Amino acid sequence: MTAFSREALPAAPATPAVYGLSHEARNLHWLLAGLVDEVPGVRSVAVVSSDGLLLLSSDPERDPAAPGPDAGGPRGSTGDLATIVAGLGSLTTGAAALMDGGFVKQTMVAMEDGSLFVMTISDGSLLGVHADPDCDMSAVAYQMALFVGRAGHVLTPELRRELRQSVEAVE
Repeated sequence: MTAFSREALPAAPATPAVYGLSHEARNLHWLLAGLVDEVPGVRSVAVVSSDGLLLLSSDPERDPAAPGPDAGGPRGSTGDLATIVAGLGSLTTGAAALMDGGFVKQTMVAMEDGSLFVMTISDGSLLGVHADPDCDMSAVAYQMALFVGRAGHVLTPELRRELRQSVEAVE
């Protein structure tokens, strides 16, 4: 039994990025697109596996070298966002261990020209969002929590492998 039912979520759109993927993988893409569409000011989103590999991205088909304001994430690449999210996740996990702080749930970095949010997914993966500095932080956190709640329990090793292979095929 999968965590997604056809009644709970509409079918994911059949775009080139998700063509040929399993129902669960298409639904994760749909949830990620929903996060981007629902919150004004979100620049880019990445889901990173516990070992630091990019699994999902808000713009997997966009040319990272594309100039212009639509470039989106850090340096215009969700690959860069994935690297930053993995590093920040590792740093905060290490800090929590040194401080006997327990499990890291969420990290937020406020910068002059942007904000970075990182939320832990139940399997150890991380959800990272890069947003405008004036974004509604509570809306970002809420949509991230919805994504984690809906998607966290379906990120099986098989699904992570499928998502990683789809990212590699686009790269």
